[in-house]
Amino acid sequence: MTDFGKVAVLFGGLSAERAVSLNSGARVLAALQRQDVDAQAFDPAERKLDELAAFDRVFIALHGRYGEDGTIQGALELMRIPYTGSGVMASALGMDKWRTKLLWRSVGLPIPEYAMLNAYSDFAAIEQQLGLPLFVKPDCEGSSIGITKVKQRGGLQAAYLEAARHDPLVLAERAILGGEYTVGIIGSGEEMQALPIIKIEPATEFYDYDAKYLRDDTAYRCPCDLPAGRELELRAQALEAFRVIGCRGWGRVDFLMDEQGNAYYLEVNTAPGMTDHSLVPMAARVAGISYDELVVRVLALATLG
Repeated sequence: MTDFGKVAVLFGGLSAERAVSLNSGARVLAALQRQDVDAQAFDPAERKLDELAAFDRVFIALHGRYGEDGTIQGALELMRIPYTGSGVMASALGMDKWRTKLLWRSVGLPIPEYAMLNAYSDFAAIEQQLGLPLFVKPDCEGSSIGITKVKQRGGLQAAYLEAARHDPLVLAERAILGGEYTVGIIGSGEEMQALPIIKIEPATEFYDYDAKYLRDDTAYRCPCDLPAGRELELRAQALEAFRVIGCRGWGRVDFLMDEQGNAYYLEVNTAPGMTDHSLVPMAARVAGISYDELVVRVLALATLG
């Protein structure tokens, strides 16, 4: 195995997704140590970043703000320490749902119809424009934090206020109800590959925080229910969506399907979860890649720039 030197596994952090990150990071750390990598835990909420100067590379298992949004990536660039996942620009864009949508739409990738909200929005008109149900979400949060499904007229303003507690930028998005899917991606440049697609079937109203991390009744279909040719087409399109943002190393692209089988791209995750409920390890396993092998492959792709 490659000698990776001294590796810091960054997890915990300061975001609303701290609990998930602690879970991801503990599993990543254990996988590296099982393979005799000199890996150590590093929680940036409890240690000063300049202590990272003692490490040769970093595995980022932080989720959300300050870990997935380009900030920690910028610090590591300045310190010249190679790190896993996407660079500063792609991380910042990937965390920003609105600007991701703008980029994807500019290259012709299909996205759900949406509207940006503020305190002065005409909520009734937006409900009419987008139709019901619709989803309201903070622009720069993950793990479904702050998301509301609006099913009744007059509910949009309250949903906006809930999302605005987490981010000043809030978007409302037309509900696409034919199924939720995700594509894990690993590699860089010409070696980048899309893993088998997973169909997500939550037992809850939608794929919320509990369905993602706490419940055991969420169903994951991998192989999914799509014809082989259609799956290959969507995996190629997900790679395009990933590359347009400038992503590298590894990540995940989520999309929705309508009842007619049309795909709509939702968001990109540049530091996906690595818990026992997480999607990239699940798809990797179907592709013949064990959890431990996946962790080492991601670490081997650590880079700068």
